[in-house]
Amino acid sequence: MSTFKAYRINQAEDGTTAGFEEMSIDDLTQGEVIIRVKWSGINFKDVLAATGKGKILRKSPLNGGIDLSGIVAASQDSRFREGDEVVVCGCGLSETADGGYAEYARVRGDCVVPLPTGISLKDAMAIGTAGFTAAMAIVRMEQNDQTPDRGPVVVTGATGGVGSIAIDMLASCGYEVVAFTGKKSAHDFLSELGAGEFIDRHEVEMGTRPLEKAIWGGAIDNAGGETLAWLTRTVKPWGNIASIGLVESIRLQTTVMPFILRGVSLLGINSIEMSDEMRARVWQRIGTDLKPRHLARIVTREIALDDLPTTFDGYLDGTNVGRTLVSVHD
Repeated sequence: MSTFKAYRINQAEDGTTAGFEEMSIDDLTQGEVIIRVKWSGINFKDVLAATGKGKILRKSPLNGGIDLSGIVAASQDSRFREGDEVVVCGCGLSETADGGYAEYARVRGDCVVPLPTGISLKDAMAIGTAGFTAAMAIVRMEQNDQTPDRGPVVVTGATGGVGSIAIDMLASCGYEVVAFTGKKSAHDFLSELGAGEFIDRHEVEMGTRPLEKAIWGGAIDNAGGETLAWLTRTVKPWGNIASIGLVESIRLQTTVMPFILRGVSLLGINSIEMSDEMRARVWQRIGTDLKPRHLARIVTREIALDDLPTTFDGYLDGTNVGRTLVSVHD
């Protein structure tokens, strides 16, 4: 290839701009594996980066898109050959390296994962960083002895990419799942995924005591702030809370009481920095027992690469439901 199209983000002190540019392979950040990108997706972090609402890029400019799936076009890493189908999620894409909103990407070999058996390249991006993060949360909780018999698991931010896939995965593993959302119109959607009960985030009484009534066996939280503090006060003894997001706030004001009197564990979920073994193990689970059963329902929209700029507002105003896939190469 000579040149190709990329959605490039420029982050500066006076603001952020983003748009399509023509690039060559030599323009891309360094890496051993060149990938012809087939699919990417939109995550909240992608929205923050492209709109400048969050300082996501650690260097600028960069191509957007924190994940991708595609076919190896060339490789200097002996683990991969031309024609291999692969997935890259996280690993600093659109933070320190050019991401998946481009027809080609060049990435470090250590970031590349062979496409797991049982899923397609399109499935991989329907799952994407959102689904990988949800799976990582469940794996970490299970490593800390979370089981279905401990009680229901509440999922906040239930209609988002992480939340919706987490509900599907949890239900498939036998957990009773409670969806925490302010979107009553999405109850049918969430019920189809496996949610058995709903909590309206606008109506819940969170209380102020260091410990409230213990209700949940565990939780996956995308909110942070007061919601996460409430979860620490309402999870049952020895339950786990997987902290994934901060759509409500980066702050957490709580006490040590849930941790020293109930043995509650707060697990931080980082989908970027981990061992190669852990990354491969989580993807293996995604291709087997954690494979979402309702991907066709979770993916609520498919767009072409050219449509990216008109899609971000739905994430910022909270109207988006489910996952949006970005078709890069037909």
